[in-house]
Amino acid sequence: MRIVLAEAMGMCFGVRDALAAMRGVERPVAVTVMGELVHNPAVNREVAGRGFRVMASAEGPLPATAEALITAHGISDAVRGRLAGAGIRTIDTTCPLVRRAHAAAQRLVGEGRFLIVLGKRGHVEVQGLIGDVSPEGCAVVEHGGEVRRWPEGRLGVIAQTTFVEREAREIVERIRELNCGADVAFVNTICAPTRERQTALARLVEQIDVLVVVGGRRSNNTRQLVQAGISAGVRVLHIESATELRTEAFVAEDVVGVTAGTSTLDETVGEVVSVLRSFCGNGVDGERAVLKASAKAVRLAESSEDVRRGDAEGTAGAESNSNDGLKRREIVM
Repeated sequence: MRIVLAEAMGMCFGVRDALAAMRGVERPVAVTVMGELVHNPAVNREVAGRGFRVMASAEGPLPATAEALITAHGISDAVRGRLAGAGIRTIDTTCPLVRRAHAAAQRLVGEGRFLIVLGKRGHVEVQGLIGDVSPEGCAVVEHGGEVRRWPEGRLGVIAQTTFVEREAREIVERIRELNCGADVAFVNTICAPTRERQTALARLVEQIDVLVVVGGRRSNNTRQLVQAGISAGVRVLHIESATELRTEAFVAEDVVGVTAGTSTLDETVGEVVSVLRSFCGNGVDGERAVLKASAKAVRLAESSEDVRRGDAEGTAGAESNSNDGLKRREIVM
């Protein structure tokens, strides 16, 4: 059995920042976390163990504590206003790339466009993105089958930061096909860490028989990795920790690929690789995998600040004309 690691995988800088902020709180019992800090059961256990109060959703009643911790997924300005109005101080761990998506949404709405958000309906990030728009002024689209003709002549499209890029572009084209008389502006708000992991997985599945995806079952980007593996035709094991691995799931001839969602802790990935290595016996491939995993964790930590700067700085825009002569605008964030 051989182990091959994805070139890009695991925790992104937004999650690292949120964890650092949470761990830096001196009196957790005086702070309410507004939803899951990140979609990771190990992190959720840590949050609870430290004594934080946790709300099921940011959309519910206001916290009873003097401080509230906003999660990496962000919240709407309306909820921020309610917190400020009640005198509740905030510890804001919103990912800067989620902030960019909020800014894009506000800009499109400010241009008088009907807002379309590509993403998981009910997901906390998506709720935040549409929370400042009237129900009549926006729609959430999960897949191409939900695209329809909208009566508005100007449409603005953004995506949940963890949406699959290929699917987003297919949906946007479908929107343009069914709304051929509309001016459609698409702002690509899918974040760089998500795109990198999806690209790395596409290369990985060409080399393997079995894919092990490490991450929370409530994590949208982790589920996207699972689905991509299934679509590629490889056997997929979705696990949250190394304790779920069983030797009988593999055969000696398997080439096993490993990837992980953006909210998966480095130590969790390391534990999974170590268990897989034990299944290899003392083979060279298993040993190399462990060394590569350690080096990858270091590289990811060192590069997180560069990625933050590179993906959160400004927007690059490109315009092209549609078949009917109307201007089409696409902005990559």
